[in-house]
Amino acid sequence: MKKKYLLVMLLLIIFFYATSSLIFGQEQDIAGSRDHPLLGRMDHYVIDEYKELDYDSHEFYDEKDNEYIIEGHKWIIGYTLKEGYEPPGQLKVRKNYINTVKEIGGKILWDRGVYMMVTLEEKEIWIDLWVDSDGSDYRLTMVEKTVMEQEIQADPEALSEDLKTEGHVAIYGIYFEYDSATLQSESEPTLEVISQMLRQDHALAMYIVGHTDMTGSLAYNRELSQRRAESVVNALVNTYGISSSRLQAMGVGPLCPIATNQSEEGRQLNRRVELVERY
Repeated sequence: MKKKYLLVMLLLIIFFYATSSLIFGQEQDIAGSRDHPLLGRMDHYVIDEYKELDYDSHEFYDEKDNEYIIEGHKWIIGYTLKEGYEPPGQLKVRKNYINTVKEIGGKILWDRGVYMMVTLEEKEIWIDLWVDSDGSDYRLTMVEKTVMEQEIQADPEALSEDLKTEGHVAIYGIYFEYDSATLQSESEPTLEVISQMLRQDHALAMYIVGHTDMTGSLAYNRELSQRRAESVVNALVNTYGISSSRLQAMGVGPLCPIATNQSEEGRQLNRRVELVERY
């Protein structure tokens, strides 16, 4: 009888622990989960959903409802408030993450979505934040995208030969801040190659032509591509000592695509700077 009593008590204890998270709320992170290294969690939350994929895609949007399909290493991390704590409200959770991303130099693509992006070294980390109405549950979907590697050889002779043979050459080693004409430091090796080519051939003059994808309006993209081309010219003149008379900036926006704009891979190829031989 005593053994039977102990067995019943043991089963009751096991049942209690197995169901306590349902009765009193989850108190611990689910097994195998962790915060993303870039963004932690708000106080009094635990992870109740976690998925990490080596390669997947996700849709992100900006305030003009332009869609960006980003591919790369993906995390889905869901958080729920511990039992006994007052929900902070949807706005507070949103503001917490928006302010954090701003503090680390990120950009807010849309503050109602919420969609954000942070550039760190050679990677872009895109962030989709969903929050329920009272803030008791929220989810981060994050995709780490590796910026396209420089595709030209660090060889001014080869670059010059391609330019003379074809009359133009596409450059993918020049990087700009998101939605901006500000050059990133990763562009320096490519700018150095271009400047070496120009110093070796003093008769060579070029158009520096900016190209964009077709995301957004035609007028905006043409203006952005012009400013980006001018940034490249200014860098070559002011940093690398090339005469401004040999360079002319032009922006054509999305009007000369080399791939479809209906895929991220195509849009990535269309976002480029071209060198065009000038007579």
